[in-house]
Order: sequence, then C-alpha cells, then structure tokens
Amino acid sequence: MEPHESTTAVSAPEQVGLSFLTLAYSLREQVDQHMLTTTGLSLSRTKVLQALADHGVLHQAELAATLGQAPRSVTQIVEGLARLGMVARSGDPEDRRRKTVSITDIGRTALRAAEEVGTHVLRQYFGCLEPQQLALLDTLLAHLDIARTGSKTG
Repeated sequence: MEPHESTTAVSAPEQVGLSFLTLAYSLREQVDQHMLTTTGLSLSRTKVLQALADHGVLHQAELAATLGQAPRSVTQIVEGLARLGMVARSGDPEDRRRKTVSITDIGRTALRAAEEVGTHVLRQYFGCLEPQQLALLDTLLAHLDIARTGSKTG
C-alpha cells in the first residue's frame, strides 16, 4: 500500500491530525527553503513584507498583532529587513518610544519575487490534485478552521 493511500478502515482523528501536521510542517519548510535560496527571503520575512504592503505604515506592535507573533520576534525580523533596505523604520512623532515601519521599493520588488516563488512551489504540490480533490480539500480546511476558531465566516 502506498503512503497516505485511503483504506476502508476509519482512522482516528488524532492519527489524521498528526499526519496533517507532519505534512503541513514539511510543505512549509520546503516552501521556506525554496524562497530563501531563490530570493533570499524566508517565509517569515515575506509575511512581514506582505502585512506592510497590505496595511501600509504600522507601528511595530501593530505589525506583531497583525501577524499574531510576539513583538520581540517581529522586531528582529524588521531589523534584518531594515539592514537590507526592504523596510524603513522611523520614530512616531507622537510617541518617541514607538517605531513605525513601512515597506520600501526594494522591499516591494523582493516581495513580488518571493510571492512568485512561493506560488510556483505551491502549484507544484497542490497542482497534482484533481479539481474536485482540490475543492474537497478546500472545504475540509474551512471546516478545520471553523473548529479552530469556533465561528463560521461567510
């Protein structure tokens, strides 16, 4: 029997969950590694640039909240991106202790390249699914997200 081949036996939710987590982690690592070697941007740095491109200028604390990450982690990512000229940091005129962050033109160019690489890798993996399989997976992921958040959207 091939790995992950369906059987008539019903798997326990925790077994399926562990398989999902293992696969999701592996896919994330592969996307991250391919982005890093191709564009020099990790998935974490790309997410920071995406948030700034989507939301505009943000205080570092707002950026951390938007990403659902610890402020210290985001600060380290922002410092690295600033050294590369991909983001600009400046003091808040109303509160000198706060820093605002914005994406630069260099950051926008790098973001587009990283998104293209990420899209390519994801298409390689998920493109092997038939359209109805992809639709079913999308539905199943939506159900899992509802279970995770406890609310239905849409």
